[in-house]
Amino acid sequence: MAPTTWLDKLEEELNIDVDWMDPDFLVQMQPTIRFHDLTSNQNFVDIQMGHPSNAALLRDTAREVQNERTAAPDAHGSKETHPLWLAIYTRMAVRMCKKVVDLIQGRVLLQTSPAQAYDTAATLAHARLYDAEFARVGIPRARFCIKIPCTGPALIAASVLQAEGIQTLGTALFGLPQAMACSQAGCLSISPYFNDVRAHDDRSVWPAVRDPAVEHPNAARLVQILDLYRRQYAATGKRQPLVKNASFVSQEEALAAGEMGCQSATLFHTLIQDLAAHPYTDAERPGGIAAAAATRPKPAADVPFYKDRPAPSDRLAPLLAVDPLNAADPTTVAVGYDAVVAADYLADGGKPLDAAIAADPVAKDRLDAALTLFIACEKRSQDKVEAALASL
Repeated sequence: MAPTTWLDKLEEELNIDVDWMDPDFLVQMQPTIRFHDLTSNQNFVDIQMGHPSNAALLRDTAREVQNERTAAPDAHGSKETHPLWLAIYTRMAVRMCKKVVDLIQGRVLLQTSPAQAYDTAATLAHARLYDAEFARVGIPRARFCIKIPCTGPALIAASVLQAEGIQTLGTALFGLPQAMACSQAGCLSISPYFNDVRAHDDRSVWPAVRDPAVEHPNAARLVQILDLYRRQYAATGKRQPLVKNASFVSQEEALAAGEMGCQSATLFHTLIQDLAAHPYTDAERPGGIAAAAATRPKPAADVPFYKDRPAPSDRLAPLLAVDPLNAADPTTVAVGYDAVVAADYLADGGKPLDAAIAADPVAKDRLDAALTLFIACEKRSQDKVEAALASL
């Protein structure tokens, strides 16, 4: 028998999602693993949109949408609501999802325009456009989810979408208030970033620690988010968002997500390959035997995720009372469980959430950095779409 790998072990503890839209990679990995969900953002959509295998599809999509606008402009939404390039981009992104949806077990995920992250109406309109395009290619709502940036106005849109039966994920999430707001919006999932997005290109801002579950400066916030949802489920019986931990740099960070009890880990293709090549032993795991003893298998798919979930282990429990990212005092939590549960973050158009983010310099800076990155990626895709239009 082949030795158990870090990828095998992690799949025992949580669902492994893939953060890469390349169908060839999914086929290549199928003898090893069939991924649960396939997530993406403007960066990964742009990369795949520029792949030579999609050149003809992009031109055909551009021609098709342009012709529809010419034939019946009023039937496809106003140009102010859906600019031509965005309509083409959206249909193209969904068509690329169509190429991979049968290669995974669960949902494909696409993200609303980051440039409209503070505009409820625009975020809602883009999500509904995705919904219409998924219906066009025959992907039902049970097989997709819309990623919504965790700003106040965008999460207002998420609450409307959830009421309409369109599942959402709160993304670019960096603190407890954003997590509570996603619960209040009824989001299916959240995607807390374990690292600042800048750490992927600039290792000087990456905390390269040996035992990320207890040593990484963001570990405390993640443990507190998971405990928030565990306690909320126990207190109310209401479904809480599933935690899809994301933005890992190292294999050790991915293993930490398993120990913490996340529902899934969203992994880049390169990290997946590294995990699949790494034989697993309890002794070699970050945190060693104590960390291995603190993990538990993921619950069965038909069991509510937070039902009977235990409190954090002895290794992780101290993280409930500290916040290394709290510049005022890292030995304390600036906004704890009682305060976030009492707050209505989606009141007044989401202004309380935006105020809470503004009061947290780390969350505000990292949210701004993530949106800036994705806006730049979206602009590159817009350029590709407009070049395709020009070539017709």
